[in-house]
Amino acid sequence: MSGFDALEECFEELTPKIFAIETGLSSDPAMNWRLSRLDNIALISNSDSHSLQRIGREANVFDATCSYEGIIGAIRARDPVRFLETIEFFPEEGKYHADGHRDAGHFQMPADTVAAGGKCKTCGRRVVVGVLSRVEALADRARQEASSAGRVPYRSAVPLDEIIAAAVGVSGVRTKAVAVEYEKLIAGIGAELPALLDAPFDALSLHTTPRIAEGILRVRERRVSLRPGYDGEYGKITVFTETETNAAAVTPQASLFS
Repeated sequence: MSGFDALEECFEELTPKIFAIETGLSSDPAMNWRLSRLDNIALISNSDSHSLQRIGREANVFDATCSYEGIIGAIRARDPVRFLETIEFFPEEGKYHADGHRDAGHFQMPADTVAAGGKCKTCGRRVVVGVLSRVEALADRARQEASSAGRVPYRSAVPLDEIIAAAVGVSGVRTKAVAVEYEKLIAGIGAELPALLDAPFDALSLHTTPRIAEGILRVRERRVSLRPGYDGEYGKITVFTETETNAAAVTPQASLFS
């Protein structure tokens, strides 16, 4: 949905010239499928390249000729044989997914915003309207009516070092404990995306702790807690409960340094 507002007024004129749009951090394909005017447009997902470590955290997966014509042809045709899937962030992580008011520390869903007349339910001032509300305003289908049939599929992921940090019970990714487990897992599986998306639990467990392997599976299966971002605040994905995290913090982690 990034940049969509600027295109809306001239969308009908531009549609023949547009064959793909980028979903943006605060939306995912399922949200965009609710707008029928996008049915003939490919949805792609790209990482910003502000750091080498984060390149590829969102991606388009192709089995096509490695050329401009091969890639563009697969996107234009939305061919599931050549354009296999997109890798997405959970849209709730985006800074403008939900409505909210940062100064009040409050976010709310579109229905709450409508009921409150566009105001913050905490302080009464107007909220910053997020992408989720914009989708609701533009959509001509309910979410359950937005079929994935014939669409390029997608999967949502969380960076591997963030999952490891959550599993180990540390607050940041730039720690020795995280680095040790990350390098072990990459050496064993081969690359980050296969570890995140495809390697079975048994294969993961050969190269890391069962808890980290469990965290990867939870993200893969969307068994996580989501607190949406709002008004410039990033959202938060919680892989383990507070009780589980506290238990990890007091459990010896000898295997991290073996």
